Amino acid sequence: MEKALFLSLKVLAFDIPILVLAGGGLGWVLARKSFPGREVVSLLLLLPIVLPPSVLGLYVLMLVGRVDLLKEAGFVFAFPACVLGSLLPSLPIMIQSSRAAFAGVDRELEETALTLGKSSWNVFFKITLPMARRTLLAGLALSSARALGDFGTTLMIAGNIPGRTQTLPLYIYGQVGSLNFGRANAAALLLVAVGIVSLYLVRRLEAGAHERVA
Repeated sequence: MEKALFLSLKVLAFDIPILVLAGGGLGWVLARKSFPGREVVSLLLLLPIVLPPSVLGLYVLMLVGRVDLLKEAGFVFAFPACVLGSLLPSLPIMIQSSRAAFAGVDRELEETALTLGKSSWNVFFKITLPMARRTLLAGLALSSARALGDFGTTLMIAGNIPGRTQTLPLYIYGQVGSLNFGRANAAALLLVAVGIVSLYLVRRLEAGAHERVA
């Protein structure tokens, strides 16, 4: 189980920065920018949430099969596939949370700061980001927990290779297949604990936001 846990944490270490930068950035664009087809783009970005993991994994395999560079690099059934497999279902959660966070920031405060000579970057880091922080952190907690617990998409594009692509959820699957229910349950309890902690953090962040508004 130690190898599977280490691999899962390694995958998460790669996914979290992508969730913050890509998820936060796309959420900001959807909340602040108007452009033709914005809602269509939003729908497509959120689609992985409702797609069955097998369908999502199938499309990724088909896409990789058409890109010679990825095929030659051995992308499928390797560590990068684990990173992508856990990222795809979790990224929409971060995008939606970021969109809500940035949409909820008072634009008048930002505009006032701009009229006082503050730069756009200064306004973003001193006003926008602090005001959106709690919702962003809540989204990051939920999306990270989702990434850590991904099973179906990762299995489709990375396989279940012990020591190479076997993350903790895949380890549970393998142990159940071998009828090692004790080991499977021990690993499952770790993921349950992560889920409980993530939900607790979200509730605390939500409660803090309500207290601040009050």
